[in-house]
Amino acid sequence: MSKKGNGMANPKPCEKGRAWVEIDLDALSFNTAQIRSLLPDGCELMAVVKADAYGHGAQRVARRLEQDGVDSFAVATVCEGVRLRESGVTGEILVLGYTHPDDAVLLCDYMLTQLVVDGAHAKALNGAGYKLRVHVALDTGMHRLGIETTNLDEIKSVFACDNLIVVGTATHTAAADSLEVSDVEFTHSQFTCFHAAVDTLRGLGYDVGKLHAQPTHGVLNFPGVKYDYARVGIALYGVMTSDSDTVIKPDLRPVLALRAIVAQVRWIAAGESVSYGRTYIAEKPMKIATVDIGYADGVPRHMSGNGGTCIVKGCRVPIIGRICMDMLVVDVSEAPPVAAGDVVTLIGRDGDEEVRCEDFAAASGTITNEILSRLGCRLPRLYSGE
Repeated sequence: MSKKGNGMANPKPCEKGRAWVEIDLDALSFNTAQIRSLLPDGCELMAVVKADAYGHGAQRVARRLEQDGVDSFAVATVCEGVRLRESGVTGEILVLGYTHPDDAVLLCDYMLTQLVVDGAHAKALNGAGYKLRVHVALDTGMHRLGIETTNLDEIKSVFACDNLIVVGTATHTAAADSLEVSDVEFTHSQFTCFHAAVDTLRGLGYDVGKLHAQPTHGVLNFPGVKYDYARVGIALYGVMTSDSDTVIKPDLRPVLALRAIVAQVRWIAAGESVSYGRTYIAEKPMKIATVDIGYADGVPRHMSGNGGTCIVKGCRVPIIGRICMDMLVVDVSEAPPVAAGDVVTLIGRDGDEEVRCEDFAAASGTITNEILSRLGCRLPRLYSGE
C-alpha cells in the first residue's frame, strides 16, 4: 500500500473547531479507480458507505462515488439509506441490516433494497403489504445473519412471498482477511457452500438475481472468485483493516486526516504526574502540551500508555498519561517550539512524518474500521477535491 499522505501537508487550524477531520475526495476517486481495476469483468463495485461512510460522511462520499460512475451502495440501516436518498443519491441502495416490518414503508417510499435475513423476516416484510426489492441472505458459516444453506424450504419460502421481488442473493465471509491456511480453507468452503446453494435454486427454476459474497479482503485475497458485486468498504477510504498481509496489495491513498489544536504548553518537574490516575510520572523535567481532543471525539482511552503518537511541527511525539474525554497530553520536549493554537496530527501526514490509521488503530488495540466509524459527530468534516 502506498505511503503517500492525503495531499494536505502543512495543515492549518480549522476556523470552526478545536479538532476536525479532513476528507480528500480526490483520494477517494483514486482508490475507487484502483479497486475497480482489480475486479474481474462483469463484477460491479458495490460501495459500502455504512456508519457514515466509515466516518467520512456518507452523503458527500456517495455523491462523489456516483460522479465516478458507481451506482450500487450498501448501508447498515434503513435510516442510512433514507439519508442517502434525501441527499440526492439515485443508485441502488442495499440495506444489509435487519429492517423492522413497521419500516417497510420507508423501503418502498425511498426505493431501497432490503437484505432478507431469514424466512420469518421475509414473511413479516411480505405481510406489510408493500412491493419490495430484496436480496436473500444465505448463511455459509458466518452464523450472524442469513438462512442456513441446508434449509432449502426456508430459502424457497422467501421466493414464494408475493410482495417480495428477489433481485439478489448474498453471503458473508468470516475470515477472508486472513491468509492462515485454516482460514483460507474455511473461506473456500464458504464459497463452495454458496455456489452449491445457488446452483440448487437455479436447478429448481428460481431466479437468484445478482450474487455477492466478497468484502474488501475477499477481493484482495481471493482474486480468482467472481460474483456480480464486490462489496468493498475500508479499502475505498485508503486503508486496510490492519497491517495483515494480502495477496493483492493495491496502491491506495488515505482519504482521511484527523487533527486538533494545542490548548496549553507547560514544563513539569521530575516526579510530577500527568492526567487522571497518575499513571504517568515524569522521570526528568519535560515540556508537555495539552491537545484539544479526547475519547468523546473517538480517540480510544485504551491508547494511553500503549505507544500512541501524533505529530506536531513535523515531529512525532508520544501521547502520555490517560486520555480524557475532551483532551489528551503529549510530550513535546524534543519537538520544535510549540505554542497554543499549533496543529497536532493524530492521523495523517505533517511534513515528512505520517501517522497511518493502521498505526493509530494498532496503538488502540483495535482495527481501522472501528477507529474511523467512531470519530465523533462534534468533529467538523472539511472536504477538499470538490
